[in-house]
Amino acid sequence: KISRRQNMIVNASSDRQMWLVGAAAPEHLDGSLAGDFGFDPLGLGSEPDRLKWYVEAEKTNGRWAMMAVAGILGQELLGVTPKWFEAGAKDYGIPFFPLLAMEAIILGFLETKRYQGFKTTGSSGFLNSFPFDPANMNSPDMQLKEIKNGRLAMIAFVGFSVQALVTREGPIEGLFNHIGDPFGHNITANVMNLPEYIQ
Repeated sequence: KISRRQNMIVNASSDRQMWLVGAAAPEHLDGSLAGDFGFDPLGLGSEPDRLKWYVEAEKTNGRWAMMAVAGILGQELLGVTPKWFEAGAKDYGIPFFPLLAMEAIILGFLETKRYQGFKTTGSSGFLNSFPFDPANMNSPDMQLKEIKNGRLAMIAFVGFSVQALVTREGPIEGLFNHIGDPFGHNITANVMNLPEYIQ
């Protein structure tokens, strides 16, 4: 005989939104994490300490991706040159090796502080502020929105990168070209023309 408690657990799990309809979540994903839709086919988060670090890593990469996507779209809409994927070749008047050393020192310091703060508090932060929330917006609802937008931005950045490799176009330019010629300027046509683009 199924007890009332067991019945409640079954009903709660059946109401949970999953990454695929009818999918079963692994045991280590119980729905308590923001953006947990039961997706971990390789079991990478089965170890609790590693799961915490993977959650932090996903948030960090999502934040970088959101900034990158906003910058790429903003640069193209404002007509700033060169194109985003050519900006690394531009001469900014600073020798390469001193610039590299400055980046290594500054980013190394910031990342070390972030890692130390995460190990101590288990939350994201900046310098000595953990969690870093100057706008006082930290809530379960905002955490879910952040992780969803971060995942979307990571996918968008991969799309922008592939598009830049295949067509040498920015995302806005590619969108308008597709609207103007949907059959001649789409993923299939562009992949078929890849040898022409990479010459």
